Amino acid sequence: MGFKDSRIVYSTALGQLCPNCRRPVKECLCPKNAPGVARAGPVRVGRETKGRAGKGVTVVTGLGLPVAQIELLAKSLKKQCGSGGTVREGIIEIQGDHRDTIVAALGKQGIEAKKSGG
Repeated sequence: MGFKDSRIVYSTALGQLCPNCRRPVKECLCPKNAPGVARAGPVRVGRETKGRAGKGVTVVTGLGLPVAQIELLAKSLKKQCGSGGTVREGIIEIQGDHRDTIVAALGKQGIEAKKSGG
């Protein structure tokens, strides 16, 4: 492990980091309007099995919120679904297929959300 592989844990030189790609906002690789700014489009709620040995998870992407608020939202959604989950790089992952429940819960909180995928 060299300097190329290391990640910056804390720095005052970088300024605000994008909650999605974790890069400085000026160097963000996310689609337009995604980094920490309220999105113009809806939040996407999909289902993934890739890299999880066939186990499905519900994935909530496109939240233009600070990481702390995403953590609180994830906790609320996990409780409503009665399931475990995590937040990885600004993306909420809930174990199981709970797309309908999550879209309804986000709608009640005033967040426009749409199901994505099949």
